[in-house]
Amino acid sequence: MSNRTLTHRKAQMSDLDAIEALIDRAIADLQTPFLDEKQIEASRTIMGVDTQLIEDRTYFVVLIDGELAGCGGWSPRSTLYGGDETPGRNGAYLDPAHDPARIRAMYTHPAYARRGVGRRVLSLCEIAAQEAGFQHVKLVSTLAGEPLYRACGYVAVERFTDDRGGTPVPLVRMRKRLSP
Repeated sequence: MSNRTLTHRKAQMSDLDAIEALIDRAIADLQTPFLDEKQIEASRTIMGVDTQLIEDRTYFVVLIDGELAGCGGWSPRSTLYGGDETPGRNGAYLDPAHDPARIRAMYTHPAYARRGVGRRVLSLCEIAAQEAGFQHVKLVSTLAGEPLYRACGYVAVERFTDDRGGTPVPLVRMRKRLSP
């Protein structure tokens, strides 16, 4: 990737179709070593893009030579994970003095996995959350994403399964203190 140009910007609603296609591809391809077919299908139900993040201007896209390579965001709202259709959403604002910001809906196109795309998105999110006054961040990771988050200083605090998609999907709650 040495000759390729990696850029980023805040996502726009006009990016939605491309983001949804990327998410579907990432779930299908990158989760295969960790989940069976039923779990991958269930993941599509409980994961996905959250358009509230785009509307809040807290969702980023990373492009390589103009092609969508990854996306992800952060949120000052209570919902920890899930897409627009996921049950249990809570749009209440968090208190930066007491609550951790949420890192949300991070996905990398399989063609660009392990090329710095996820790290770029994560860094953008952490900087923005810190600028908004948050001292901590937390997220829910898939098993495929856990190594990236650990490498970036996140600590697992709970392993659990989410069965709202009809089949239990293993997930990991993780947390990190942002550097002052």
